Amino acid sequence: MSPIILAVESIGLLAPGLAGWVASQSILTGEQPYSATPMPTPSAALLPANERRRVTGLVKLALHVAQDAITQANRDPRIIPTVFASSGGDSEVLDKICVALTLPDRPVSPTHFHQSVHNTTAGYWSIATGCRHASISLSAHDGSFPAGLREAATLAWLESAPVLLIAYDVPHPFPLSERRGIVAPFGVALLLNPAPGDQRLATLQLTQTAANASTVIADPGLETLRIGNPAARCLPLLQAIARPAGQRITLADDGNMGLLIEVQP
Repeated sequence: MSPIILAVESIGLLAPGLAGWVASQSILTGEQPYSATPMPTPSAALLPANERRRVTGLVKLALHVAQDAITQANRDPRIIPTVFASSGGDSEVLDKICVALTLPDRPVSPTHFHQSVHNTTAGYWSIATGCRHASISLSAHDGSFPAGLREAATLAWLESAPVLLIAYDVPHPFPLSERRGIVAPFGVALLLNPAPGDQRLATLQLTQTAANASTVIADPGLETLRIGNPAARCLPLLQAIARPAGQRITLADDGNMGLLIEVQP
């Protein structure tokens, strides 16, 4: 992978103690201490009412941050390709299906069945926005964010067009939580543009590199969140974007590969 240069036009963010990009910048820069206050309830306001009632908290979280990023950039979501990255998909739906399979006659809900695929969120985004452009849904366990960023960067350069990256994960219900612990919900969306203009939060240069460790965070609370949710592995990148000086960070995947990112705010 040759170095790729991208502008970050906007960021959608929602997690405990991080209620939006603007409100979170002073926390990410260290000007204010991080406190894991309860996360505001995410909305899926773009969805029709019938669809909104059917979707789970995971889908609402992803659509909330995606809409936030698109609104900040004043972009038309119908023409923006997307990359959705989640380490495990919708565990709430998976749990309900597994429970149903233990019951007589195995009464799996048709709604839950069609929501069980990994690209469910992408489908609902398409319904909500009318977008018919390319969309990729991927999972790479704890390396899902850097994998999604790599995919979005490549797609942006291949298409010579902005791409919206959405990464999201939520805690699993019991008993799945015994096997896969996620400490808190976290959703982030970055609108990436290979043709930097006046509207940008930062410029990124991405280079694939051999790496078995990611940049860590000094704040104990944010570090706990970073290692406790695969989508939150983006936090060192968000910190670098929020700070006024340039910075170099590394995001490692689950193997021995990663991304070296030069950030120029």
